[in-house]
Amino acid sequence: MNRKSLVALLIVVLILSSAFRLDRDKYFEIAKNLEIFASVYKELNSNYVDEVDPNSLMRIGIDAMMNSLDPYTVYYSESQVESYRLSTDGKYNGLGAASQDIDGQVVITEIFQDGPAHKGGIRTGDVIRSINGVNTKGRSHDDVLQFLRGFPGTSIEIGIYRPGTNENIQVSLVRSEVDIPNVPYYGMISDGIGYIVLTTFTQDAGKNIANAFREMRKENDDLRGLVLDLRNNGGGLLREAIDILGIFLPKVSPVVTTKGKVRDRDVTYSTRRTPIDVELPLIVLTNKNSASASEIVSGSIQDYDRGVIMGQRTYGKGLVQNHKDVGYNSRIKLTTSKYYIPSGRCIQSVKYENGEPVDIPDEQRETFYTRGRRPVLDGGGVTPDVRLTPPTKPEVLVALHKDHWVFKYVNKYVDSHAEAPDINNFVFEDYGDFLSFLKESKFAYTTKAEKTLDMLLQEGEASYDQEIAALKALIDRDKADDLQQYKEDIVRDLEIEIIKRYHFQKGQSVQNLKSDREIQEAIVLLNTPDKYKRILGKD
Repeated sequence: MNRKSLVALLIVVLILSSAFRLDRDKYFEIAKNLEIFASVYKELNSNYVDEVDPNSLMRIGIDAMMNSLDPYTVYYSESQVESYRLSTDGKYNGLGAASQDIDGQVVITEIFQDGPAHKGGIRTGDVIRSINGVNTKGRSHDDVLQFLRGFPGTSIEIGIYRPGTNENIQVSLVRSEVDIPNVPYYGMISDGIGYIVLTTFTQDAGKNIANAFREMRKENDDLRGLVLDLRNNGGGLLREAIDILGIFLPKVSPVVTTKGKVRDRDVTYSTRRTPIDVELPLIVLTNKNSASASEIVSGSIQDYDRGVIMGQRTYGKGLVQNHKDVGYNSRIKLTTSKYYIPSGRCIQSVKYENGEPVDIPDEQRETFYTRGRRPVLDGGGVTPDVRLTPPTKPEVLVALHKDHWVFKYVNKYVDSHAEAPDINNFVFEDYGDFLSFLKESKFAYTTKAEKTLDMLLQEGEASYDQEIAALKALIDRDKADDLQQYKEDIVRDLEIEIIKRYHFQKGQSVQNLKSDREIQEAIVLLNTPDKYKRILGKD
């Protein structure tokens, strides 16, 4: 062996031994700290002055460990696995109803069509008083949910209190697998313009969108534009995002690459299916709650100049999670890689505060380019091609929803209106009755201006008493007029909630469309082909 070969061999040996030593040191640190953790846990359970719940103490420790990482790395206990399944498959074993804690009671807030609760006659607004003879008073919302869920085919007895009629009802239900539709509505929203809303990327999302698209094309020979609504869609399954992109992009188009710590596991995913249409003008609607798979779809459509993205900048979740079983029917969801879309950009936000992404100014984001050489930015989500000012709700409407006054009034309304209104032509005309309901219920709320004034009163000087009194009188007068000034906004939300009670998610979507300003903006753009092409650099 010559001298150069010997030196090279020594270098390799040193590198390998160094790597081995680093791994050995790392595993030693892991073993050492696990031993310390177990000893601390044992001592606390054995000798702490007050009684300690071992499960609760361990959960606190696990959550603290997860909280030191990104917001998407989380632990699911056995009791939370059903909720996890709902978020990925769109299915769960239960009754087909959503609920909330309202005024210290567990109240049914939504019924899913054709689920056990719907078939058993349970209504939105019903209060759950007992389950299998066990009183729910004093129990948390999570505790009640665990009682409600169970294996398909098992029976459950639920004691219901119906506020509008003051009835106490016993309902016997059989649990089943509940399938919540991810495409609750599709249809024509204008001459020649179709619309599809996707609420989540659960199983068969791509298939459902493809079927909806084909049906609209079959029934409308003049289809000349499509709006895909991804607003408030928090994402879901990566494979469904790829399947959806395959509807609009040529087959074998690369759409997303995942890159993580282990480079051998980096993967580029391409569309697999034969597309339905690669040329039809397309608008994708997004907002700040469009995340993850929604950003893969909207970002890839933008990178290929396939359609116009309209709305607000998306959430900025460019991380990929995998799920690992950790024993006793528990699991963790942990971030294993980041995803990059066709232009090469990663849309992941890099700053967080209280688990939420922080807005990154455009000047701090790196520039990439679409296939047509349009500049696009990385980091902090997908910036729309057409930015729209997000809709804002007046303070009075926020207060009405926060304390569930719209919800409670609609409970009363439904009790006295047995016949379902027409899904396409419903108009709410009982606003006076709603105002009387609020008056009887002693509805009150505090505006931001009032809160600011209270601070001034606490810190102010006597010399400003007259000015402050005048300001308070002005605020009170404006506040008294709010229910009339914002009548249109309030009526809109009442109409949506009422229609949803009779026609479920489909009805909610239809009613929303009637006054959706962003939908109207999309229609206008699709009716202006020259402007549409100019935005995409194709004029």
